[in-house]
Amino acid sequence: MKKLTGIFCIIFWAGLLAGISFLEAPLKFQAPGITIPLGLGIGQLVFQALNKVEIVLAIIILACSLPVPLKNSRSILLFLVTILLMADTFWLLPLLDERAKLVLAGNAPIKSYHHILYIIIDTIKFLSLIVLGFLSLKSLYDEKRH
Repeated sequence: MKKLTGIFCIIFWAGLLAGISFLEAPLKFQAPGITIPLGLGIGQLVFQALNKVEIVLAIIILACSLPVPLKNSRSILLFLVTILLMADTFWLLPLLDERAKLVLAGNAPIKSYHHILYIIIDTIKFLSLIVLGFLSLKSLYDEKRH
């Protein structure tokens, strides 16, 4: 049961990233009446909530995967996703939040690469979760067959 819970959380997390980072975020600014400040305010709320959910999912997945020796592709992908989540949580999201606050206060922040880096990290996280989900399902299937 714990393996199924972990696999469910992996696939659910990938779905959240796809829906929020790759669908909602870019489309939000195309909606009629959405200004940059309004879109940024919504984005801050959504991505702060997403980050909290990601942390909970990562904890559940790690708990379902213990012990996690770095000896196979699944454990390496899980380690990668965890490191990327920590980079988002403790480095990129706080920087992006400060930039959003500057814009919301009417100031123009200097150009930076942080938003592009966040998109790249989310893309790597998403692809890693998809592969991790498939490998985990395959492992579960192989266990059931033998």
